[in-house]
Amino acid sequence: MIRVVLADDEALVREGLRLMLDAQPDISVVAEAGTGQEALDTARSLRPDVVIMDVRMPGMDGITAIRHLLATSSWPVKVIVVTTFDLDQYVFDALRLGASGFLLKTAPPRLLPIAVREVHAGETMLSSELTQRLIQRFASAPLPPAPNTVPDALSVLTPRELDVLRVVARGMSNSEIANELFVSEATVKTHVVRILAKLELRDRTQAAIAAYEHGLITASRS
Repeated sequence: MIRVVLADDEALVREGLRLMLDAQPDISVVAEAGTGQEALDTARSLRPDVVIMDVRMPGMDGITAIRHLLATSSWPVKVIVVTTFDLDQYVFDALRLGASGFLLKTAPPRLLPIAVREVHAGETMLSSELTQRLIQRFASAPLPPAPNTVPDALSVLTPRELDVLRVVARGMSNSEIANELFVSEATVKTHVVRILAKLELRDRTQAAIAAYEHGLITASRS
């Protein structure tokens, strides 16, 4: 059972999210929170698998709560950001901090349980298009490295891991990467785990951002 905490300052929104999730046989909403501080305290107390976090809440906002939660959690909690604002700067900040998913409140209801399952399984709930838009919007735009060179920050990666990172930066799933690189999905998972460990990153979104920020891939090449 995937245990979820809902954090949103609007009670009606929380109720709608709860109804959608509690209708799923493998998902259970264990608590709700109306502020960032309450979400942080509740998550630390109940240690849920996934926290669904609104961005703008009174007092401590969602971004600050995400920063504290992911920096201090002693268990593998995942965070999905929900917001009314498409491509909001606050959402960019959340992804930099390690949030694993991003949904607009206007998204089809069927996507919410899918997002919960995907981030719980270690995936990132962002479409290829949205990944590109997010990264192009907030990543710095360094000059690409010279041909046949690797940015210093990524020099710890093997050539194959660099290949995988380039494709991760395009927002592809493990199965899509396996088809792209003609390897098994299990091999892709192994490479992704090693990339995250070597670069000390939390998830695939941060890995994609690193690929852009360090010039391994640029928006114009994608």
